[in-house]
Amino acid sequence: MGKGTIQHAPCRLPRMTRQEGREREGRGVGVCRRVMAWVYDTVLLIGVLFAATALLLPFNGGEAFQPGQRLYSVTLFGLIFLYLGWFWTHGGQTPGMRAWRIRLCAEGGGPVAWSQCAVRFLSAVLTLGLGTLWVWFDAGGRSVQDRVSHTVLRHES
Repeated sequence: MGKGTIQHAPCRLPRMTRQEGREREGRGVGVCRRVMAWVYDTVLLIGVLFAATALLLPFNGGEAFQPGQRLYSVTLFGLIFLYLGWFWTHGGQTPGMRAWRIRLCAEGGGPVAWSQCAVRFLSAVLTLGLGTLWVWFDAGGRSVQDRVSHTVLRHES
């Protein structure tokens, strides 16, 4: 590997018996753990968005941004996507996911592609995050975002 190249951690579950594997696969990552990771990342994202706003203020004449300024809203939306996408494609874990021992993987077990990040992010936005509740009804414990983006959340022991 070249200098500065990030190595991706494998997205495989630790060795376990077949029975343990079936139990783990059937369980998935629960709603509570997903929401707590989201809360953690939201706190960090608020700081990122405040810093971005401070950097953008000079381009707005030092005045506060108004609700009708779409470019500002689109910029913040893009920053949120870049924050999540970068962490998802570089190791599969945002800081919140790392704290709650969750890793995002492609269905085949490899790293997540940017296209999968985009589908996952947009599906979460379009369902207002409520697609996460599908975990309670899905036999594999996967959310709407997991299904449509062909990704899997794994709980690391």
